[in-house]
Amino acid sequence: MAGAAGLTRLVVLGATGSIGRQTLQVAQRLDLDVVGLAARGASNDLLQIAADWPQARVVAAESGSASDELASSLGARFDRGPEALIGLAATPDAVVVNGVVGAAGLAPSVAALEVGNRLALANKESLVAGGPVVADALRRGGGELIPVDSEHSAIWQCLVGEPTDSLRRLILTASGGPFRGRTRAGLTTVSVDDALAHPTWAMGPRITIDSATLMNKAFEVIEAHHLFAASYDAIDVVVHPQSIVHSMVEFSDGSVKAQMGDPDMRHPISYAITYPDRAPVASEPFAAAGRTLTFEAPDVETFPCLELGFKAGRMGGSAPAVLNASDEVAVEAFLAGRIPFLAISEIVATTLERVEHRAVATVGDVVEIDAEARVVAAEAVARIT
Repeated sequence: MAGAAGLTRLVVLGATGSIGRQTLQVAQRLDLDVVGLAARGASNDLLQIAADWPQARVVAAESGSASDELASSLGARFDRGPEALIGLAATPDAVVVNGVVGAAGLAPSVAALEVGNRLALANKESLVAGGPVVADALRRGGGELIPVDSEHSAIWQCLVGEPTDSLRRLILTASGGPFRGRTRAGLTTVSVDDALAHPTWAMGPRITIDSATLMNKAFEVIEAHHLFAASYDAIDVVVHPQSIVHSMVEFSDGSVKAQMGDPDMRHPISYAITYPDRAPVASEPFAAAGRTLTFEAPDVETFPCLELGFKAGRMGGSAPAVLNASDEVAVEAFLAGRIPFLAISEIVATTLERVEHRAVATVGDVVEIDAEARVVAAEAVARIT
């Protein structure tokens, strides 16, 4: 089955991660032509995936001795380095699924859009750190940008067929993470394992910690602003621990649409690839009977990262990139056992205050701001440790 305009050529960035693997499951079921595979580093996992898709070009974004082994095994269809990753994203006439983790995903997103590809975006940092840059690439290249995150996919689906001026409010849902209901005092001694025990989704370590701090939802607020041209005053967050309602849209007449379903990332991945068509997904029919759905306001005193996201978004310019970079540094330090859980938000707040605010126009601007923020955040980590 083909997506819009008959596009069946698929490039998967972040192929060994959770999004990448589920994308390849979708590709296999829909009989798509996977022409490109990329991962951060060379690994046996990447080699195995490359064997499953023998026609695909393969890229390891980071070089090293392991990539030498892949080069020996894969020959001419293997390449390595950041430029090779960008080149793969610019494969013509392709749907590019960007599941890269971190700010390294921005340049491939821009490259995909500049050549007019459809970008199925799961890399939050592309819009969080480089929203204006991505918007410019979309405008210049004439590509398509369709979200893969379940929350933004839900909003996208709710808006299909609606007048653009009918939007009143976006309502992003959040699971609340593993610490929902805890007080700030109750989080002083939580461990890394505690924070990684997400109640709903199986994800990578950084996004799981971001879910525990509600920083992930802060990023999604900024993404929603860029994706749907919504003001920050028209974006709300509500905690919905069942993770059945993936997000809602309120319209000017007071009507509210919600997109619902059991948590399964194959649904939004498939929709982003095949839109405006819908492809069958191998899952059990949704059972509505017996479900109880609850909603509650987020506790921004216990989880200040959400408010930091709104603050950075309203500041605009370099602030969202600083938010992302400082969070990445702080989360890495927490995962390494160097700082306590509550220090993550403190480091982000400190870095936002200390890094000079300025405009962002190019990928180079974002890279420069990202590097500066990482230095400031690392200094804040060192003061704690």
